Amino acid sequence: MKILIIGGGNMGLTYAKSFLHSRICTSEQLLILEKSNEKADALKKLNIGTVYGEPGDYVKDADLIVLAVKPQDVHLLFEAIKPYIDTEQVVLSIMAGIPLKSISEGIGVTKVVRAMPNLPAQIGKGMTVFTSSDMVTRIELVMVQNLLNATGKAIYIDDENMIDAATAVSGSGPAYVFYFMQVMVETAKQMGFDQSQAELLSYQTFAGAVDLLNKHNFSCEEWMKMVASRGGTTEAALNSFNDGEVSNDINKGIFAAYNRARELSKLV
Repeated sequence: MKILIIGGGNMGLTYAKSFLHSRICTSEQLLILEKSNEKADALKKLNIGTVYGEPGDYVKDADLIVLAVKPQDVHLLFEAIKPYIDTEQVVLSIMAGIPLKSISEGIGVTKVVRAMPNLPAQIGKGMTVFTSSDMVTRIELVMVQNLLNATGKAIYIDDENMIDAATAVSGSGPAYVFYFMQVMVETAKQMGFDQSQAELLSYQTFAGAVDLLNKHNFSCEEWMKMVASRGGTTEAALNSFNDGEVSNDINKGIFAAYNRARELSKLV
């Protein structure tokens, strides 16, 4: 299976490495288009596939084209690759906010899959939500899901509008976790721990909590009740969070991400 990845940034490189690691394709079957000379040179040194700096006839040879560029660059991308696209090719886009219809019309294809991965895909722990145009066959969808599963877990949804919601929840979600962890680190330092101690306290606590959640069939609410004894220290912290409406602030933040994803769809 020959795959062309357009965009050699973090996510493009993540997909390239995952496809090779999972033996979905070989380095001879992997093509990467990266317009930045600096990035292209760095990719060539990795020997993970054939790297191009400009689109050409080789684009038509790909069984699958992965669009892994910033959504702000979408107009330039469509203009550059449209002359070389075969209308029967399957296109997988991970560009936030760019609708199926815009991709289909922009490059003249009917088989489009739109996905929203997240950063943990870099270590095979990603969460991806994806949908597709009507012309994508069931066999092609299975093929794409196998590709996405190479970076973690993937779920298919019928309603394309939910991709923007996934962008806000799981796509941006790792940053929310890092934000809370950083607050814990800074607070621990205020209490007298040094930087390395504060980081260990925070990072290991998160890692352990996630492992507990994954290994037992309890909800987050049930775990909180188990940790927080009546009149104890944990209850005092949770009561403070509730009094300060922390959950409402988190809710507003996630909706801000969702609204921005909807705004990006208006770029095309």
